[in-house]
Amino acid sequence: MRVAVVSWTARHAGGIESYLAAVMPAMRRAGLDVSFLHEVDEPVQRDRIDAGGDNEVFSIASKGVEGAIAQLSKWKPDVLYMHGLHDVKTVNRLLALAPSVSFVHTYTGTCISGTKTQTRPTPVACSRRFGPACLALYFPRGCGGNSPATMVRLYRSHREWQRALMKQAAVITHSEHMKNELAMHGIPASVVAFPISLPDDDQGTASVCSNDILFAGRMDGVKGGAMLLDALPQIRRDLNRPLRVQFAGDGPERPLWERQAADIQGVDPQISIHFPGWSGEAQLSAQMKASKLLVVPSVWPEPFGSIGVAAARWGVPAAAFAVGGIPQWLHDGVNGHLASAAPPTAGGLAGAVVQCLSDSQHYERLSHGAREMAARFTMARHLPSLIGVFERVVHGRS
Repeated sequence: MRVAVVSWTARHAGGIESYLAAVMPAMRRAGLDVSFLHEVDEPVQRDRIDAGGDNEVFSIASKGVEGAIAQLSKWKPDVLYMHGLHDVKTVNRLLALAPSVSFVHTYTGTCISGTKTQTRPTPVACSRRFGPACLALYFPRGCGGNSPATMVRLYRSHREWQRALMKQAAVITHSEHMKNELAMHGIPASVVAFPISLPDDDQGTASVCSNDILFAGRMDGVKGGAMLLDALPQIRRDLNRPLRVQFAGDGPERPLWERQAADIQGVDPQISIHFPGWSGEAQLSAQMKASKLLVVPSVWPEPFGSIGVAAARWGVPAAAFAVGGIPQWLHDGVNGHLASAAPPTAGGLAGAVVQCLSDSQHYERLSHGAREMAARFTMARHLPSLIGVFERVVHGRS
């Protein structure tokens, strides 16, 4: 079977690209012919995705839409495996080449801003069905920016994406939360066990913990870094010991978070906060191994939150708000603790963190539970399910 993987960038930019870098070689090892079509080749400072061996790569960035699609057409794919191109018009063009399976990683087609979050009067996950009423609520509820033109443009784009998803031969996703979100919008989807891969599979290697708390991810408002910073003084007081915190990542909110962190350390020198910047997968693995607890303070409904499963492979439990797809892998009292998201508060997050770290025996049970949970999210479970979807689509089986 010839599978054309389609995504927006040829570079490592986030979790989707990490998944593609793992799944394409795995598909090839399973006997599939694989090619890769991408829109852009950026951010230029990031490593390129390894498409696996001598797989064909078709670049819209270098060949243009017409040229890249013509090259892919000559390759004659049996099925397209879509991962959220930025230009929905290109998606519609590609649908003429072969049946398409779309993996929905985010809220494409179900939210104007793509965050499913209302920020006024306080940040809270949105459970509304995407539609015209969202235009009326966009500004009062703080769903996005301040430009009416941008609001209308995004609304039209997501409407078009919704129609494109309805044309797919199959839609898959990684959490029951996202399956339900898509179903609410008339898009049937199935859940496949998402694989989490790390560069080093030696889970038994002990590591000296240099961080009590690790935040790892893109630094923007909905990721909740400011909420975690607000929680740190209470966490430090309740634990009654020095607190070491690392914020790994980058993004538009980083300067604000760094200033907030400096103010906190100025008041309480027993809180140490470091910002090492963006980390590649090997660096991130090392940071996870050297941390006691991952905190996922997202105030938006994370579609899945794969960073939590990645940390769990090293026996690192998590604390997070009970929002989006996070409760699918974070089970309260088993591999970490959940804080209420109705609404999310710094005090609630602090309580979940303290529950994880205050008792050493309880922490060891959470660490063991984290490893057990992570063992369910492997390529060995994911790939047969994925190939089964491809076969049903190609051979027309229901």
